[in-house]
Amino acid sequence: MEHSQPCKSKPASAKKLRIAIDGPAGAGKSTVARKVAGILGYTYLDTGAMYRALAVLALDRNMPLDDPQTLGEMASSVHIDMCEDNGLFRVWVDGQEVTHRLRTLETDRAVKLISMAQPVRRILVDIQREIANRGGVVMEGRDITSVVMPDAEVKVFLTADVAERARRRWDELRKKGVTISFDEVLSEMEARDAKDLERDWGKLVKVDGAVMIDSSQMNVDEVCRAIIGLCEAKPTCSTS
Repeated sequence: MEHSQPCKSKPASAKKLRIAIDGPAGAGKSTVARKVAGILGYTYLDTGAMYRALAVLALDRNMPLDDPQTLGEMASSVHIDMCEDNGLFRVWVDGQEVTHRLRTLETDRAVKLISMAQPVRRILVDIQREIANRGGVVMEGRDITSVVMPDAEVKVFLTADVAERARRRWDELRKKGVTISFDEVLSEMEARDAKDLERDWGKLVKVDGAVMIDSSQMNVDEVCRAIIGLCEAKPTCSTS
């Protein structure tokens, strides 16, 4: 896969921190990671958006979502560009912006299979590691601390009660005009959790050294302050 680095990013000092945030769907990883990166002046990378972009492309091409090899061939031949634009993480695939399609129900369902295709994951992990090696990055996903950045200076496992995560997702969908019941969202969230915990490669785990933050009763600012505190406790690395 050809790849353009996130636009408008600044070269990061090698002394700057690498911040890895893992956690289940709906825990608030993207919102928190984006805000922390903005506070620190770091590069933010939404790894889930990369998988979602490929899911959109696979749907458009009517590709078999249960064929890892074919999906891997697709991933190796497309061009993904990402850009942080005034708080919005925008994504293009082969020059076509897909940002508005990344979090539809159809994409939600397709990305579950895309993210379990090992050939796809190998390609994306290589790109993510290349970005991480520069330092000064906040990266979030499912296997950042365990696979992509196991040597990150700051490791966070951000979680929340499954019912609270489903409520957040339900609210998000309703604001977009999607008609769906809370029970359906909860059921899909529970199914996603099971897949994330059971897959053989890149599964969701809390690694040794990761600090667990439960956001069930916390707002975004409180979670961000907790993570910034972890960064400030690292005296040998720069956050500025």
